[in-house]
Amino acid sequence: MSRSRDNVVPHAKVRSLRDAIRKVKLAEVERTDVVVDLKESERARLELLAEELQDVFKEVPEDDDQFSFQIVAGNLPRLWIDITSHVAMGRDKRVYRFIKDTRIGRTVILETPELEDMADCITEYIAERVLERERAVEGDWLTKRLKEAPRAEDPPAGAPVEAPVPSVRGLWAPFAAFAIGLIVGAVGLVGYAWFANPLN
Repeated sequence: MSRSRDNVVPHAKVRSLRDAIRKVKLAEVERTDVVVDLKESERARLELLAEELQDVFKEVPEDDDQFSFQIVAGNLPRLWIDITSHVAMGRDKRVYRFIKDTRIGRTVILETPELEDMADCITEYIAERVLERERAVEGDWLTKRLKEAPRAEDPPAGAPVEAPVPSVRGLWAPFAAFAIGLIVGAVGLVGYAWFANPLN
């Protein structure tokens, strides 16, 4: 006797083996939170996040050395994204906190218990930083290029340089200044003589 399909309980469709493995690992972490040391639980959750971002990390240009992408153990395990930002677990050890150190202090970019939301936020952050670096490199290149480029009025390299021809105004300026100086000096002497020896 065949069973009716109406009595079969529908199961959620697994998108991929990778998603299924991640769900199993997350369930194991939640089960062991009570049993194992909390630091191990924090590190396990950060490792899950790092695995989720593994493909993103691989796509970062090789010459871009601003990112670190490593988990550092300690009193508070952290997944470092770059020198100023990292992900750590919140006080309840289930919430991811994406933190960035700035000039005005420490800022929380995102706080969420959802692994995928945190992975999306970090991916956008990395994309912004990569674009910022590309713009900076392009700006430096353009500035250097403009400094090295010859100006329109500059003669081409190797061309004989002609001495500038002085203008008529340029020749008369020193003589005019000298003449004015003589006149002012003569007037000054006459004035001094007049007042020093007044006529009776």
